[in-house]
Amino acid sequence: MNKVMSNKKAIALYVLPAFLLIAILVYVPIFLTGYYGMMDWDGIGEMSFIGLENYANLIKDDAFWYSARNSFILALISSLALIGYLTISLILSGKIKGSDTLRKIYLIPMLLSSVAIAQLWIKIYDPNNGMLNSLLTMFGVDNPPAWLATRDTVLIAIIFAVIWQYAGFYIIIYSSALKGIPNELIEAARIDGANPIQIALKIKVPLISGVIKTTLILAIVGSLKYFDLIWVMTGGGPNGASEVIASYMYKEAFRNYNAGYGSAIGFALLVLALFITVIVQQLTKSAEDYEY
Repeated sequence: MNKVMSNKKAIALYVLPAFLLIAILVYVPIFLTGYYGMMDWDGIGEMSFIGLENYANLIKDDAFWYSARNSFILALISSLALIGYLTISLILSGKIKGSDTLRKIYLIPMLLSSVAIAQLWIKIYDPNNGMLNSLLTMFGVDNPPAWLATRDTVLIAIIFAVIWQYAGFYIIIYSSALKGIPNELIEAARIDGANPIQIALKIKVPLISGVIKTTLILAIVGSLKYFDLIWVMTGGGPNGASEVIASYMYKEAFRNYNAGYGSAIGFALLVLALFITVIVQQLTKSAEDYEY
C-alpha cells in the first residue's frame, strides 16, 4: 500500500475516474450554464451569440432584484431559525422525559415530500376553511387575511412553512453533534457548580461550533436556491410577491421560452451563492474549532 501511495502516477490513475465524474456532472453543466447565458435562445431552436447582453439586462431587471430580495429574506430568517433549532436540541439533549419521542415528532416533516408539505400548508392557510383563520376567528379576529393571496402576508406564510419543513433536519444534526460530547466534560462542569444554561452556552455550543458553521452555510445556500415548496404553494404569486430567484429562472426558461436569459439568472444565482458562502466562511474563520 505504501508503495502505491508513493507512486504519483498510480495516485493519479485512482483519482482520475472520480475527477472525470465530478467534472462531467458538476463543472461542465456550470460552464454550459454560463455559456448559454450569452445566447439568444428559446431552448429548442438555434442559438445566436449576444455576448453579455443577458447579464447586462439582468442588472437592470427589477423583477430579478425583487426575487433576489425575497431569497435573501428567506436566507436571513432561515439562518436566524438555526438559533431556535439549536435551542430545542440543547433542551432535548438534557435528561428530559419524552425527549426521544419529541425528536421523532420533529423528524416527521423530513419524511414528507415538498409537494405534500405545500398541500398541507395550503389547507392550513385556506382563507375560508383553513385551520389558522378558524383559530383567529375563534379568538375574536374579525377579518383574518387570505395569507397566500395577499402581498403583505404571502412571503411570511411561506417562510414559516419552510422553517417548519427543515426543523427536523437541523435538530437531528445538532442532536447528533451534542451526543458526541463526552459526558465526563458535562459532569465535571456540574461538579464545579455550572448550571444547565452555563453548560449549554460555555461548553456544548463552543464544542459544536464547527457543526453550527456548516449548518449556517447549508441554510443560506439552500435558501438562495429554494424552489419546490414555493412553486407549489404560490407559483411566485400573487403578482410576483413571493417570487424567488429559482422560480424566476424557471419562469423565464420554461414558461417564457427565454432559455438564454434563464441560464443567465441561474449563473448569477451560482455566483451569489458562492460569494455569500465565501463571506460567511471569512466571518466565521476566526471562531476556534474545539477538539475533544
